[in-house]
Amino acid sequence: MRIAVTYENGEVFQHFGHTERFKVYDVEDGKVTVATTVSTNGSGHGALADILKKLHVDTLICGGIGDGAKRALSEADIRLFGGVTGDADKAVEALLADRLEFSSEATCDHHGEHHGDTCGEHGCGEHDHH
Repeated sequence: MRIAVTYENGEVFQHFGHTERFKVYDVEDGKVTVATTVSTNGSGHGALADILKKLHVDTLICGGIGDGAKRALSEADIRLFGGVTGDADKAVEALLADRLEFSSEATCDHHGEHHGDTCGEHGCGEHDHH
Protein backbone atom coordinates (compact mmCIF):
# COMPACT_ATOMS: atom_id res chain seq x y z
CA MET A 1 0.00 0.00 0.00
CA ARG A 2 1.25 3.49 -0.80
CA ILE A 3 -0.40 6.50 0.83
CA ALA A 4 0.10 10.13 -0.20
CA VAL A 5 -0.79 13.11 1.97
CA THR A 6 -1.02 16.73 0.81
CA TYR A 7 1.77 18.14 2.92
CA GLU A 8 3.00 21.41 4.35
CA ASN A 9 5.05 21.96 7.52
CA GLY A 10 4.15 18.55 8.92
CA GLU A 11 0.43 19.13 8.50
CA VAL A 12 -2.21 17.92 6.04
CA PHE A 13 -2.34 20.77 3.51
CA GLN A 14 -5.92 21.96 3.02
CA HIS A 15 -6.08 22.76 -0.70
CA PHE A 16 -5.46 19.74 -2.93
CA GLY A 17 -5.28 21.82 -6.12
CA HIS A 18 -2.62 24.10 -4.64
CA THR A 19 -0.45 21.53 -2.88
CA GLU A 20 3.26 21.94 -3.53
CA ARG A 21 4.28 18.62 -2.07
CA PHE A 22 3.01 15.21 -1.10
CA LYS A 23 4.40 13.09 1.67
CA VAL A 24 4.36 9.52 0.40
CA TYR A 25 4.28 6.60 2.81
CA ASP A 26 5.07 3.01 1.84
CA VAL A 27 3.14 0.61 4.06
CA GLU A 28 3.83 -3.08 4.62
CA ASP A 29 2.08 -5.27 7.18
CA GLY A 30 0.16 -2.26 8.49
CA LYS A 31 3.31 -0.25 9.27
CA VAL A 32 5.04 2.61 7.46
CA THR A 33 8.36 1.36 6.09
CA VAL A 34 9.48 4.41 4.10
CA ALA A 35 8.25 8.02 4.01
CA THR A 36 9.46 10.53 1.42
CA THR A 37 8.40 14.01 0.39
CA VAL A 38 7.73 14.63 -3.29
CA SER A 39 7.47 18.09 -4.88
CA THR A 40 4.65 18.70 -7.35
CA ASN A 41 6.75 21.37 -9.11
CA GLY A 42 3.73 23.66 -9.15
CA SER A 43 1.58 21.29 -11.19
CA GLY A 44 -2.07 22.28 -11.36
CA HIS A 45 -5.15 20.32 -10.39
CA GLY A 46 -5.27 18.05 -13.44
CA ALA A 47 -1.65 16.99 -13.25
CA LEU A 48 -1.72 16.14 -9.54
CA ALA A 49 -3.70 12.93 -10.02
CA ASP A 50 -1.24 11.93 -12.76
CA ILE A 51 1.70 12.53 -10.41
CA LEU A 52 0.09 10.29 -7.79
CA LYS A 53 -0.61 7.63 -10.40
CA LYS A 54 3.01 7.70 -11.62
CA LEU A 55 4.13 7.31 -7.99
CA HIS A 56 1.88 4.21 -7.73
CA VAL A 57 -0.10 5.79 -4.90
CA ASP A 58 -3.33 3.97 -4.10
CA THR A 59 -4.64 6.15 -1.25
CA LEU A 60 -4.74 9.93 -0.77
CA ILE A 61 -5.33 11.83 2.47
CA CYS A 62 -6.07 15.53 2.03
CA GLY A 63 -8.08 18.50 3.26
CA GLY A 64 -10.38 20.25 0.82
CA ILE A 65 -10.68 18.92 -2.72
CA GLY A 66 -12.79 19.91 -5.70
CA ASP A 67 -15.07 17.66 -7.73
CA GLY A 68 -12.80 17.62 -10.79
CA ALA A 69 -9.90 16.35 -8.72
CA LYS A 70 -12.15 13.77 -7.05
CA ARG A 71 -13.12 12.47 -10.50
CA ALA A 72 -9.48 12.33 -11.64
CA LEU A 73 -8.51 10.36 -8.53
CA SER A 74 -11.45 8.00 -8.97
CA GLU A 75 -10.44 7.37 -12.59
CA ALA A 76 -6.90 6.61 -11.39
CA ASP A 77 -8.31 4.12 -8.81
CA ILE A 78 -6.93 6.16 -5.90
CA ARG A 79 -8.96 5.97 -2.69
CA LEU A 80 -9.66 9.39 -1.23
CA PHE A 81 -9.86 10.41 2.42
CA GLY A 82 -10.71 14.13 2.34
CA GLY A 83 -11.52 16.70 4.98
CA VAL A 84 -8.59 15.62 7.14
CA THR A 85 -6.72 18.18 9.24
CA GLY A 86 -3.73 18.13 11.57
CA ASP A 87 -0.48 16.19 11.66
CA ALA A 88 0.21 14.22 8.47
CA ASP A 89 2.07 11.34 10.15
CA LYS A 90 -0.70 10.96 12.72
CA ALA A 91 -3.33 10.93 9.97
CA VAL A 92 -1.55 8.00 8.30
CA GLU A 93 -1.26 6.17 11.63
CA ALA A 94 -4.97 6.74 12.24
CA LEU A 95 -5.85 5.43 8.77
CA LEU A 96 -3.81 2.29 9.34
CA ALA A 97 -5.59 1.78 12.67
CA ASP A 98 -9.02 2.40 11.06
CA ARG A 99 -9.47 5.49 13.23
CA LEU A 100 -9.05 8.24 10.66
CA GLU A 101 -11.73 10.93 10.85
CA PHE A 102 -12.47 12.09 7.34
CA SER A 103 -15.35 13.42 5.29
CA SER A 104 -16.44 11.81 2.06
CA GLU A 105 -18.22 15.12 1.41
CA ALA A 106 -15.03 17.22 1.72
CA THR A 107 -15.21 19.82 -1.00
CA CYS A 108 -14.24 23.41 -1.33
CA ASP A 109 -17.44 24.72 -2.79
CA HIS A 110 -19.48 25.07 0.38
CA HIS A 111 -17.70 27.11 3.00
CA GLY A 112 -19.38 25.73 6.08
CA GLU A 113 -18.40 25.46 9.68
CA HIS A 114 -15.91 22.64 9.20
CA HIS A 115 -13.75 24.82 6.95
CA GLY A 116 -13.65 27.93 9.08
CA ASP A 117 -12.10 30.50 6.78
CA THR A 118 -9.41 28.25 5.34
CA CYS A 119 -10.93 28.03 1.87
CA GLY A 120 -11.89 31.67 1.52
CA GLU A 121 -11.82 33.22 -1.90
CA HIS A 122 -8.62 31.67 -3.24
CA GLY A 123 -10.16 28.52 -4.68
CA CYS A 124 -9.37 24.92 -3.94
CA GLY A 125 -9.28 23.21 -7.29
CA GLU A 126 -12.96 23.34 -8.10
CA HIS A 127 -12.21 24.33 -11.71
CA ASP A 128 -12.07 21.69 -14.41
CA HIS A 129 -9.24 22.22 -16.89
CA HIS A 130 -9.32 20.04 -19.95
